[in-house]
Amino acid sequence: MSLWDDLLTPEDREVIRRAGYGRPQGLGQRPVVVVVDAQYNYCGGDCPILEQLDAWPSGAGEAAWRAVEVIARLLSVARRRGVPVLYTRQVHKAELFDGFSAKAGRDPGAYLEEAPGTRIVAPLKPGTGDLVIEKSAASAFCGTPLLGILIKLQADTLLVTGGSTSGCVRALCVDAVSYHFKVAVITDAVFDRITASHKVALLDLWMKYCDLLSLEEALRYLEALPLGAGPC
Repeated sequence: MSLWDDLLTPEDREVIRRAGYGRPQGLGQRPVVVVVDAQYNYCGGDCPILEQLDAWPSGAGEAAWRAVEVIARLLSVARRRGVPVLYTRQVHKAELFDGFSAKAGRDPGAYLEEAPGTRIVAPLKPGTGDLVIEKSAASAFCGTPLLGILIKLQADTLLVTGGSTSGCVRALCVDAVSYHFKVAVITDAVFDRITASHKVALLDLWMKYCDLLSLEEALRYLEALPLGAGPC
C-alpha cells in the first residue's frame, strides 16, 4: 500500500496505471546525498507539531525529528562508503530582500543568516569534507553554485532527504531532473508540516520525476557501490 492510497479515487488509479506513471528510472554509480534545510527553523521542537508551533512557526515537529534519525543513519553509511554529503541551508542575507516567500507573514529576522534557527540541527552537524550551500529560494539550484559542484564531483545521482517535502525538497528534485540527474527521494528521511502536502508531493514526484526509496533500499544501494564512488 502506498502512502498516498487514501487520496486517490478509482479514476486516479486508472489514470496512473494506463498512462504509465511511476515507472522506475534507476540510479547511477556516482551519487551525492543531499540534506535539504535540516535546520532548527524547519525541524522545530521534537514534539507534536501543535505543541511547538508558537516557538517554531515553520517547524514540522516530531515528524522532522523522526526523519532526522533516518538521515543520520544514511549519512553514516554514505560517509563510510566515500559518498559525498551536501547540505542546503535556507538563510536570508537581509530582511525582506532575498527571501523567496512572504506569504506566511512570519518574523523575517528569524531567517537571517546569523539567527539561531538557521543552524543545522545538532544530530546532523556537517562533518569534515561535507559541503554546505546557502540558499534563499526553494530550489537549491537557484542562485547557488550547486550545479557546478555536482559537475565537478561528476555526480550522476542525488539521494534527497530533508524538508519540506512539498516545498524545497520538491523544488530541488524537479530542477535536478531538469538538469538530467537521476534522483531518489528517501521517503522516511523527508518531512513536511502538512500530511496531505507530504503525501501529494511524494505522489507527484514518484509519478513524473524521480524514484522513491526507503532507508533500507537506499542503504543497500550505497553498500553495493564501489568504495569511494563519490568525488573525483
